Formats: sequence, structure tokens, C-alpha cells
Amino acid sequence: MFDDRSPIYLQIANGIKNDVLSGTLKEDEQVMSTNQYAAFYQINPATAAKGFAQLVDEGVLYKKRGIGMFVSPDARARLRSQRRERFFTDVVDPMLAEARMVGVDVAEIVAHLEGGAR
Repeated sequence: MFDDRSPIYLQIANGIKNDVLSGTLKEDEQVMSTNQYAAFYQINPATAAKGFAQLVDEGVLYKKRGIGMFVSPDARARLRSQRRERFFTDVVDPMLAEARMVGVDVAEIVAHLEGGAR
């Protein structure tokens, strides 16, 4: 599950975010504890806790004292909104800049997209 490209705690946070976005984890659903997560993936519990803490700070997870961590009620909608913004910033805007440089207009791009990938 983990690679060497980014810190493991960030990979944990991103993995849980992807599970929320895909619907694998539902809103108000309990997630594994940091100790369960650490044991399952054979990582340091402090690393798992750091990833979970980030998700709590971002409002993706919330704590129920003495019970565990749960997916926030609005987490999926918030994550979708963030990813949509990032999609335009990271993917669409650079593509449009490149298209302008090589003389491709928006109508050609739309026609290409509607025709499906080649």
C-alpha cells in the first residue's frame, strides 16, 4: 500500500480520503483505530496517529470520546469540492495553456473529449 514517494502519514490520510470519495467509507461510519491500522499495515502507531490527526484537523474524521473515529457527515462533499478545484488547477489550466501554445482551440478540445480518448 505504501510507497517511498511521500511520508506514510500522508499516504494514510490520502488513502482514507480516497475511500471516503469512492464511497467505500460512508459518512458517520467508524474507521479502524490507529492501533488497528498500525497493526494491519505493520507501521508505527505514531505514524498512523499523525495521519488520522491530519484528517481530524481537515474535518474529514471526527472523534467520539471512548468510542473511536468516524467519517464526518459532510466529508465526501467537501473532499469532492476540493478535488474538483484541484482538477481544474492541476489538470485543466495547464492543458489549456499548452493548447493555446500549440494552436488548439477550445472547440477542438471539446470535440476530442466528446469523441472519447484515442
